[in-house]
Amino acid sequence: MNKRQLLQSFLAASALSFGLSPVFAQGTTPIKFQLDWRFEGPAALFLHPAAKGYFKNAGLDVTIDAGNGSGGTVTRVASGAYEMGFADLAALMEFHANNPDSPNKPVAVMMVYNNTPASVMALKKSGITKPADLAGKKLGAPVFDAGRRAFPIFAKANNVGAVNWTAMDPSLRETMLVRGDIDAITGFTFTSLLNLEARGAKAADVVILPYPDYGVKLYGNVIIASPKLIKENPAAVKAFLSAFAKGAKEVIANPAVAIESVKARDGIIDSKLETRRLQLAIDTVINSPDARAEGFGAVNAGRMALMASQVSDAFNTKTRVSPDAVWTAALLPPAAELNILKK
Repeated sequence: MNKRQLLQSFLAASALSFGLSPVFAQGTTPIKFQLDWRFEGPAALFLHPAAKGYFKNAGLDVTIDAGNGSGGTVTRVASGAYEMGFADLAALMEFHANNPDSPNKPVAVMMVYNNTPASVMALKKSGITKPADLAGKKLGAPVFDAGRRAFPIFAKANNVGAVNWTAMDPSLRETMLVRGDIDAITGFTFTSLLNLEARGAKAADVVILPYPDYGVKLYGNVIIASPKLIKENPAAVKAFLSAFAKGAKEVIANPAVAIESVKARDGIIDSKLETRRLQLAIDTVINSPDARAEGFGAVNAGRMALMASQVSDAFNTKTRVSPDAVWTAALLPPAAELNILKK
């Protein structure tokens, strides 16, 4: 054993004697993390544990950047620009199936949004009250919107006739609905509902058709990691997930306090509005009945397999999605650490 190896062994032993993790003992591991969207309410799930020092205490130097859609997050992790990220599982599945020869396909390592947040939203004056009413109507959403991409699954489950799509920038989606340029939109409920209110619509006048309530049991967003990081430093991934779970428990328990970590990253946000958005996300897709049944962070194998088949068909992928290739539970924290959902 040379002097360097001897010093490393001494530092590791010393760290362990003081109760520090082996990851920390071996030095801080840098991790670049890409969110799926802007610094809004749900970003507190990651920004709060970062602000509290939970990642740092786990031996990680985590940098969290805002995103512009799940597809971009998956691509950036696959490119090696980021080691980990937060993205819609359907977008990850699509990347796997359309890039079978890619050497660095990201892998989902923890379920966060147990149900997809996607829904169809319309104003009551449109006369739309149920999925069948959408036939022949003009729907709008960005081309990359998760709800729009998965709409064929929603349409098949509810026997919806043909619809007409209009594409737009995300910032115009709710504005066009309020103006009457389109009859309905797809989007994440906790994003579009509050955006509609900000544009003058009353919540009581908005019709919401959540995908999970209408037979579409797709999973939503997951934490993803590069296979390179998983192979070379699985301890770092485990440490990240453990620190995240600790922070997420606090976020769920007190969203108003957690939102301050988002405010610290983007000072112009409306804290009250973003607390509502975060609470909506918690109530609808994080602490949902399905999440409590399956356990936070985990998935049901049968449901995962069904989603893989549905995404393969709806997205018309080059190859069929392999559920075993996109997901691993091997790095999840112990069950006690994942027991964070309030009954």
